[in-house]
Amino acid sequence: MQNLLDAGIHYGHQTKRWNPKMKPYIYGARNGIYIFDLRTTMTHLEKACQYLYEVVVTGGEVLMVGTKRQAQECLRQAAIDSGTHYMCERWLGGTLTNHKTIRKSIDRMEKLQDMETSGEMATLPKKEASSMRRELHKLGRNLSGIASMHKMPDVMFVIDVEREEIAVREANRLNVPVVAVVDSNCNPDNIQHIIPGNDDALRAIKVIVDVLSTTMKAAKQEFTKKKADEEAEEVRIAAEEAAAAEAEDADEDASEKKDDKTAVAEPEAQSADAE
Repeated sequence: MQNLLDAGIHYGHQTKRWNPKMKPYIYGARNGIYIFDLRTTMTHLEKACQYLYEVVVTGGEVLMVGTKRQAQECLRQAAIDSGTHYMCERWLGGTLTNHKTIRKSIDRMEKLQDMETSGEMATLPKKEASSMRRELHKLGRNLSGIASMHKMPDVMFVIDVEREEIAVREANRLNVPVVAVVDSNCNPDNIQHIIPGNDDALRAIKVIVDVLSTTMKAAKQEFTKKKADEEAEEVRIAAEEAAAAEAEDADEDASEKKDDKTAVAEPEAQSADAE
């Protein structure tokens, strides 16, 4: 809680710029600024962490969204550290609701990257190569964070729900749960997991993002370990079944050879008796 206090997460907006629906999360006002109840913020942050952990530890994917200047770099770094998808330059309309079209742009970006890496782009006329590099830079800036997102995310994390209104609307339309930092001037109605607090201060954003990133990283490590254990168990079971099948085949072969010997021995015994 002291870290939250030091980061200034308890500062809301001016009292004249508030949304009455945020009243349950506000402790009071001081010098014309609303103050969040840090105990409530802490409780909701813990619930959000628990929820994200449960999603990621079962193999779910999270998309982190924060395009405001003060959120971009810390969100990008946190997403990379935790192996999470992210969008921190600008939200492209249709990222969720028209993902097939967005996927075509990602495919184009990957094709240009391959051309650059292989040296093919360097063999093109300078003007054409320069145009392609500009296109690659633009695509990479906007889409590199979701290049590996081949399906709908299981959860979306948002900083500043007012700024990312379109992203929240798309998530709601597709029933993708939203975890968000919600300031005193925001409408919390469309947010399933609210973290009430300051969404403008860099230190406040960084504290929350780092906590969530650490949680998701731990969950992903647990998921990876569990998956590796399951694969090892499958290999062990398959090996045991193969060994059992081989032993059974060996027993059958031995039994067949025994029957053959018995079949040969019986006529010989009968012939000996006749003599």
